[in-house]
Amino acid sequence: MANLTRADLWSLEQYAEKRPDFRTQVMAHKKTREVCIGNNARLCFEDETTIRYQIQEMLRVERIFDAEGIQEELDSYNPLLPEGQNLKATFMLEYDDIDERKVMLQNLKGVERQIWAQVGDRPRIVPIADEDMERENEEKTSSVHFLRYEFSADDIAALRAGEPFAMGIDNPHIQPNSVLLEDPVRSALIADFA
Repeated sequence: MANLTRADLWSLEQYAEKRPDFRTQVMAHKKTREVCIGNNARLCFEDETTIRYQIQEMLRVERIFDAEGIQEELDSYNPLLPEGQNLKATFMLEYDDIDERKVMLQNLKGVERQIWAQVGDRPRIVPIADEDMERENEEKTSSVHFLRYEFSADDIAALRAGEPFAMGIDNPHIQPNSVLLEDPVRSALIADFA
C-alpha cells in the first residue's frame, strides 16, 4: 500500500463539509477490520481509509493547515499502513471501570508479546509490538499498543486458498483467549496483502 500524501487529503474547509458522511463511512468500514478477543481486548487493523481518517481528524482538532504540519502528521501515521505482506493493528485493552483498568494493566504486563495470529495449523505469527516507542514500564502495560504481523508468502497463499485464520492472546486474564476470523473481517484483512 502506497503512503498517503498531501494530495490525498482534504483541506480543513473541505473536510468540515465532508466529515459527517466520511465519518459514517469510516465507522462502518472499521467494523469489518476489528477483532475482539475476550471482552476487553480489541485489535483494529489499519488501512488507507482508517489512517486517512485519523490524519484528517488530527489536522481538524489541532487546526493544522501548513505544509510542514501536514507532512509531520503524514510522517507519523504512514508507518501504520500495511505494506503488502503484513497487517498492522492498533491493539486496545478496554476497561470502563478505572480501578479495574489499573489492576488489569498490571496483570497484563507483557501482553503485547503474548498476541498471535495463525493460518491453519502453520506456526503462529507473533507480531512486532510498539516499534515507535516502549509502551510498558516496570509496573504495567499500556492500554494501547501498535502491532505489525509479518506473513510469509506461504501464509498468504494458504489464507487465499481458504485455510482457517485465527487470532489469540496467551494470557489467563483474557478469556476466551482466541477467535476464528469469519467474513467480512477475514476477507477485509486478506485484501490487505499485495
